[in-house]
Amino acid sequence: MYAVLGRRHGRILHADQQEGSQIFTVNAVLPVIESLNFANEIRKQTSGKANPQLSFSHWEIIDLDPFWTPTTEEEYKLYGEKADTENRALHYMNQVRRRKGLHVEEKIVEFAEKQRTLTKNK
Repeated sequence: MYAVLGRRHGRILHADQQEGSQIFTVNAVLPVIESLNFANEIRKQTSGKANPQLSFSHWEIIDLDPFWTPTTEEEYKLYGEKADTENRALHYMNQVRRRKGLHVEEKIVEFAEKQRTLTKNK
């Protein structure tokens, strides 16, 4: 269960076991966009033993610029030219835009040198 929450950028607030029973309660905060299909995944990972109950808690700003690219020499050394680390704000923004049918700027071919050649096999 902790792995599923971590993979979906969730934060565990507290976990308690009720005295005299085997019921274990976990309170966590999970971004709404990451909660899609969460119930099915958590049941699958726990063989149906976990029952998630989701409710809205609060709004929280993601402190990342979705359009950030490395500019200084230090940032180029740390992140590289392409900034291969995933920008969560950009990822969430693109997910919402795709779901609403809006244009998403993304490259069709990311690494052209890795494409295969079209030679015939004999």
